[in-house]
Amino acid sequence: MRHQENQKNISLKIKESRRLFILSCEIVILNLLSILPVTAAIEEPVLSVVYGQENANQWTGISDRLEAIGVKYCVIPLNDVKSMADWGDRRVLFLPNVETLTPTQAIALEEWMSKGGRLIASGPVGSLSSPGVRQLLRSLLGGYWGFSLSETEQIKPTKTKIPEWANQTELFGKVRGGVVIPNDMGTQSPAVWNSKDNPAAVVTTERSTFLGWRWGTDTASAAELDNAWLKAAVNHYLTAPAPSNRMKKIAGGSQNCSTTVATAPKAQGSSSSSSSPPSPPPKTATAPIPRAIPMVKPPTSQEAIDQLEEAVRLDVVPNSNEPIDNNQAIALQQELENLIGRVESAHLAVLADAANVGETISEEKQSSSVKEQPLQLASTQLRSLGTSKEQALAQARLIAKSLPQLIAQKNYALARQQWLVAKTSLWQQFPVDRKLAQPEIRAVWLDRGTIVRAGSKAGLAQIFDRLAQAGINTVFFETVNAGYTIYPSQVAKEQNPLIRGWDPLEEAVKLAHERDMELHAWVWTFAAGNQRHNEILNINPNYPGPVLAAHPDWANYDNLGNMIPVGQSKPFFDPANPEVRQYLLKLYEEIVTKYKVDGLQLDYIRYPFQDPSAGRIYGYGKAARAQFQQLTGVDPVNISPSQADLWQKWTKFRTEQVDSFVAQASQQLRQKQPNLILSVAVFPLQEAERIQKIQQNWETWARRGDVDLIVPMTYALDTSRFQRLAQPWIASKQLGATLLVPGIRLLSLPTIGAFDQLQLVRDLPVSGYALFAAENFNNDLQKVFSSTQGRVQSTKSEPIPHRQPFQTAAIRYSALQREWKFIFQNDQLQRPAQKISDFNNQAEVLRSALNQLAASPSPSKLLVARASLTRFQSQFRVLMSQELKSNSYQVKAWENRLVTIERLLRYGERRVQLRP
Repeated sequence: MRHQENQKNISLKIKESRRLFILSCEIVILNLLSILPVTAAIEEPVLSVVYGQENANQWTGISDRLEAIGVKYCVIPLNDVKSMADWGDRRVLFLPNVETLTPTQAIALEEWMSKGGRLIASGPVGSLSSPGVRQLLRSLLGGYWGFSLSETEQIKPTKTKIPEWANQTELFGKVRGGVVIPNDMGTQSPAVWNSKDNPAAVVTTERSTFLGWRWGTDTASAAELDNAWLKAAVNHYLTAPAPSNRMKKIAGGSQNCSTTVATAPKAQGSSSSSSSPPSPPPKTATAPIPRAIPMVKPPTSQEAIDQLEEAVRLDVVPNSNEPIDNNQAIALQQELENLIGRVESAHLAVLADAANVGETISEEKQSSSVKEQPLQLASTQLRSLGTSKEQALAQARLIAKSLPQLIAQKNYALARQQWLVAKTSLWQQFPVDRKLAQPEIRAVWLDRGTIVRAGSKAGLAQIFDRLAQAGINTVFFETVNAGYTIYPSQVAKEQNPLIRGWDPLEEAVKLAHERDMELHAWVWTFAAGNQRHNEILNINPNYPGPVLAAHPDWANYDNLGNMIPVGQSKPFFDPANPEVRQYLLKLYEEIVTKYKVDGLQLDYIRYPFQDPSAGRIYGYGKAARAQFQQLTGVDPVNISPSQADLWQKWTKFRTEQVDSFVAQASQQLRQKQPNLILSVAVFPLQEAERIQKIQQNWETWARRGDVDLIVPMTYALDTSRFQRLAQPWIASKQLGATLLVPGIRLLSLPTIGAFDQLQLVRDLPVSGYALFAAENFNNDLQKVFSSTQGRVQSTKSEPIPHRQPFQTAAIRYSALQREWKFIFQNDQLQRPAQKISDFNNQAEVLRSALNQLAASPSPSKLLVARASLTRFQSQFRVLMSQELKSNSYQVKAWENRLVTIERLLRYGERRVQLRP
């Protein structure tokens, strides 16, 4: 009772504070001279400020400073944020001193920024959040709070091209804060701490500014300095050219944002000594504006939230002194050594290619040897971004070698700091200004939300232009989503209501082919609806989608009779229902015959996720139950996992429904379109677990040759975990001649993190990658991809592995020869001339065989090429024995690329029509 009374009193006080606050609020007439040129008058608030539990005690200081600046702002309560709409439609958002964000809030922030929103943050942002959230924030901010400084330090300027931050003395003074570690390419540091090695105090990117102190607190910094930095940052983003993906106005604005806030409730005393937190700023209810077409707002992806909530093995908290066990120590050391190998491998590809065409690459002439000296505090090792490649590699090797000693001494925090210093420095050394990619599958999923926002052929053309310039050659175009088609269909019940008056699929095929790209229709298979899509359309959340609404007998159910499994958001078709199968096949035939698509990708080619051990099971559609009962005499609703034999039969029955549909689709669609490339988006779970949980046995589809490409969704927040997810399938002997194309999720990755994963793919025995999704393909990625894999002006298009496997194999092998030639010409190991001659002779035999096969494929030439490759592979390690001792990573990467060529030959034997 006392608790209830206290809660009631608190509630009354909050209401009274809000009432007084509203009465005391004045509409601020903004003098923009201090924030923008006088001609840029803005009636709407120019800034949104996030209010949360963690900055409540600091709110007096924060609001006082905001008033002193004279900027009109609105306040967003952090607890109310559930989607990007809650951030409002303003161009700049300020996140002061908020250390805890949920995955939902972080994803909403990422979506808001991806549409053109710009972020200013201060303090140890998100440092108490889950590992995935911290990783995402690193990407959004271009850096992260490394560790707090023990004393007040002077902030001093650096050379910067940003006029707002050049030569402004009021920006620099004494502050108590922390070191901000740059985490991405494109990150600048306009201010550093005046301590040894000058670690960053502020980092900025084209879409964010991160201040390395708790803004608005008197104990951290003076109000004048705080105000100067916020004014400079806001002015920078408000006067900069609007991004191409600028914010679209959200209907009604944010309903959680007071748009007339001039002050905030003040506690007694200063911001640094206040003991009673202010009441939250009031909410202003804003009626939504009626629209003829539903508001376009991408729903929060539950899969993305799940991804962010996962603990990432190598999410290293720099100031944590938590013990590091032996397995973690090995993982940290191994990942650092692998990263060194990836950086060196990338540079070798660039240098060898340049040497082949007679170019010279000028590099800073610095000694490759760095004297080993005792490791010191990480704060003294944060080198400037200008560190040379050789220095960075030597420093990283030293740190990798010293990690076991630090961990043995239980100096865990220092070990983590050193590891992060080395990783950050190495990431800066990737050669991202020159072409280094060989022919490969470069695919991207072009999602429905991005298509809808494009709005027309002209808008879609801009997207395809960007992708083509970035070297993307394969587009998975979302064609069937939540039961709707993106195009006007004669088979499907309804075109997506978000599309009005045009046919995106027809236009996309033309746009792709005009740019020498392939267009693969990406279709949802057994997932029939989506509650989040219903939210966008403002219809009943439980609407099962247009197909199931018209044919309820086609639905699948869980063991409790739910069409949508508990905790999930999508109803599914019953794969055992012959009418469902007939409908889907007829729909896919329409797509591949009416439109000149190059391929079809099956997504949701499975059952929903289940947990039999917890009693959560799915698959009890009307047709499935009847068929299983006819086979066994038992209704499957009456069996449980404890009945081993019957349960195994029930699991096998459901798995076979998916298997047989893939086989049927492959056969029928290839009859209609013999050159069709069929791919599947699948989960990279272990086979036994996958069959129990989602009845997806894609190894069978690969072995039978039903599909051409297996695209596992190997989504990870760090490169090591990405490799761990992909490695079992890369090494698998169960995929027949089918090509494996690992998926990389862009949502939670910094640009350089995505590039690192891509470079790993290039050192593994696979033929390319797929990026999820176009919605997250930002300007930084565009620049890096354009430089490293973008199109070079030539009369001849680069082959795509799944379309021209033999030509791809020949070109990729030529790149290998260039690297070997470069190594031998710059040979510091002094190999015997005869040994080099023997190696070159054998390599040349293989080159000739591959080139002849590529020029005129035939069974006899394929046989010769495969035999030559097998002989060469069997002797490769002997031929490279000395290189293996000095650089085992590079030798392994070369071996992997030879395996890729082997797999391309196997795939080509199945796909290419060989003439005698």
